[in-house]
Amino acid sequence: MPTALPSPWWRPDSHRDRRPFLTARNAIKRKLRDWFEADGFTEVEAAALQVSPGNEAHLHAFATEAITTDGRRSTLYLHTSPEFAAKKLLAAGETKIFDFARVWRNRERGPLHHPEFTLLEWYRASETYEALMADSAALLALAAETAGAKALTWRGGTANPFAEPERVTLAEAFERFVGIDLLASVGVDGATDRDALARAAAAAGIRVADDDTWTDVFSRVLVEKIEPNLGMGRATILCEYPVCEAALARPKPGDPRVAERFELYACGVELANAFGELIDPAEQRRRFQIEMDEKARVYGERYPIDEDFLAALEHMPEACGIALGFDRLVMLATGASRIEQVLWTPVAGTD
Repeated sequence: MPTALPSPWWRPDSHRDRRPFLTARNAIKRKLRDWFEADGFTEVEAAALQVSPGNEAHLHAFATEAITTDGRRSTLYLHTSPEFAAKKLLAAGETKIFDFARVWRNRERGPLHHPEFTLLEWYRASETYEALMADSAALLALAAETAGAKALTWRGGTANPFAEPERVTLAEAFERFVGIDLLASVGVDGATDRDALARAAAAAGIRVADDDTWTDVFSRVLVEKIEPNLGMGRATILCEYPVCEAALARPKPGDPRVAERFELYACGVELANAFGELIDPAEQRRRFQIEMDEKARVYGERYPIDEDFLAALEHMPEACGIALGFDRLVMLATGASRIEQVLWTPVAGTD
């Protein structure tokens, strides 16, 4: 006998169960929009179809074909983030912008992942990424307050959304949770020592394959040993990523081994990813090429580089930007267990 499929989301009984999460989603979005507008932000709407969907090795896009009136064809992609468009707006002269952007990522489906979801992205020109840390803390509290929640929750983990987030560097996290000196494998020029990190990881009982790269080992340690411990009791800001793990972030002044990148965690769930933005077009091109070489090696494909984006970087001011998974924030504020519970119309398909 075939396994029965889950009840469709549009069944009245299923929708009735989901509706409290959905109305809370609407209320949280209204409150967050009001917060940004009260702080002088302008809401923008990035076009979803782009020449390049983004140039990170392990992000997968949906592609389509554009056809002109005379029959010429070209490939366009549904964006994985509104980042390129937002930075072009900063180059155009905008200074404080936000976007509740619908985005698409292929090869992603699970309790916390959906092929179509909403990123809340915002950017501040002429400000440091520490401003985004304060923003993140304020939005966690506002979302919880709006949902009537005293705590953020996910699979038994809880976090107080009204407490100041803990700030931890990647180096501190590797030492605290795994006993690894992460920066011993990162040179002052950003170059990495794969064998040194692999030996340290193996000594800590972490599986290392012969063909693993430095990034493979780094990611396995982070996912298996560190992330489950983050954001417990209160949110965690995990910052100062090795520069090779922050393709769109500028190096930290005083320590070129790490970049101005942080991620926000609550209840072991990654909620947001932030950068002090890199605005050097030549360096950005170099990093994109490295990422696409890795995508070609692992997946046999590469995405084009948006030349218009690189041209815009020459005019973009110093800025910081952040992408927050809005659906995940709603989940943690409402106690939902799966992302489909907070999406009005989930994409058809199964996990």
